[in-house]
Amino acid sequence: MVQTVDEKQDLTNLEQERLRKLEGLKDLGIDPYPYKFERSHFISELQKKYVDLANEERTEDMVTVAGRVVNQRNDWMFVDLVDDTGKIQLFSDAKTRPENLQELFKLLDKGDHIGVVGKIRRTPRGALTIDMETVTVLSKTLKPLPEIVEGKRRRLGIADVETRYRQRYLDLIVNEKSKDNLYKKAILMREIRNFLDDQDFVEIETPILNTEAGGAAARPFTTHHNTLGLDLNLRIATELHLKRLAVGGFERVYEIGRIFRNEGISIKHNPEFTSIEVYWAYTDVYDMMNLTEALVRYVAEKVTGSQQVNYQGTDIDFSKPFRRVSMQEIVREHTGKELVGRELNDAFEQHCEEKLIQPTIVYDYPIEISPLAKKHREKEGFVERFELFIYGRETANAFSELTDPQDQRERFEAQAKERAGGDDEAHVFDEDFVNALEYGLPPTSGMGLGIDRLAMFLTDSASIRDVIAFPTMKPL
Repeated sequence: MVQTVDEKQDLTNLEQERLRKLEGLKDLGIDPYPYKFERSHFISELQKKYVDLANEERTEDMVTVAGRVVNQRNDWMFVDLVDDTGKIQLFSDAKTRPENLQELFKLLDKGDHIGVVGKIRRTPRGALTIDMETVTVLSKTLKPLPEIVEGKRRRLGIADVETRYRQRYLDLIVNEKSKDNLYKKAILMREIRNFLDDQDFVEIETPILNTEAGGAAARPFTTHHNTLGLDLNLRIATELHLKRLAVGGFERVYEIGRIFRNEGISIKHNPEFTSIEVYWAYTDVYDMMNLTEALVRYVAEKVTGSQQVNYQGTDIDFSKPFRRVSMQEIVREHTGKELVGRELNDAFEQHCEEKLIQPTIVYDYPIEISPLAKKHREKEGFVERFELFIYGRETANAFSELTDPQDQRERFEAQAKERAGGDDEAHVFDEDFVNALEYGLPPTSGMGLGIDRLAMFLTDSASIRDVIAFPTMKPL
């Protein structure tokens, strides 16, 4: 049976013991919370520098490292120290260590941050090791790190998933996968920027607070500005402001930012999430298909080192050309029916979406559900729009953008009627956006991509909460 230590021990007693040790450090004239510590190397640098050091080989090289103690054995003879880059073993012989170290170790615990100066060697079993000569306390922890007990074995960890999300700082200390997820998401965002910046796109920030929450079919969060006496909405998309920038002459523009939607919570949804929207003047939806496919393939390799990933036991291949299929064709394929309008979209969502495991671009959407997309140049009742599906989940959404201000006004008016009829997710009428279009938006394609969902696939994370540092939680 898996059981956390806090179910077996009185944490109050453990905390009292740590407070006693804190006072013991102060009695020795040691500041348990100093201001600074100079180190000579990160741990990963040492692992790389001494990779060819043979077993049992010693050096006279003196190094200085700092990090958190995550394990100690045999009365602090062996210590595992981790920093932001890796783990290394520390050694101090209990029989020969100086008295000051002997006294100091009595006042240390797992979880404490320390700085260490010592010589590098490799043990007979091959572990790169620092023989501790001096140890500096850098932060005394007052609470014990959580542990999981599995039979007679203990290890750092948190058994309760809710606790992992609520106290993410603890999760990051004891769960290497959680930290790796956030690192990879950071790399994902950096490489998206690198990809677009290399093609002369420019990132510009747009407002989070808006008088009208437009650009998507979603319910907004509302707040109030005291000085202006004005109710405002947190943005549900960056689309309408980025297209205003395109009107103003930014021909290649994008933004990576937080989006806020007052919706349900699931393994695929969090009320605040990260997306990117891209707008590209003088191109259409087919150009954006190519850009989106190239972008996803590029970042997959940059984040994982491969264009093939395994997600929840399923191999997903980004290296092959993504399948491209119209919504009518895929619905006919799975239902045998010829449908149009909302019925076509409903049938697609009910019978097709979850079957699209490999990266698939579905295009040609009904006009009724796409009020910001340009009418199809050949198919009546459709717009030039596509969505990218991976593992049955919508990951990106793109259009040939609607540039006709009169057409946009009519679409907004139709959405306003639906909103008046009770559809609180219908698009709002944004008069200023129509006004902007009247000054001329060139032919433009646009795309929005859910960064958290893509991060899920590239980190093999079952829940969106695993790739969001601090997911939204109901208070205890």
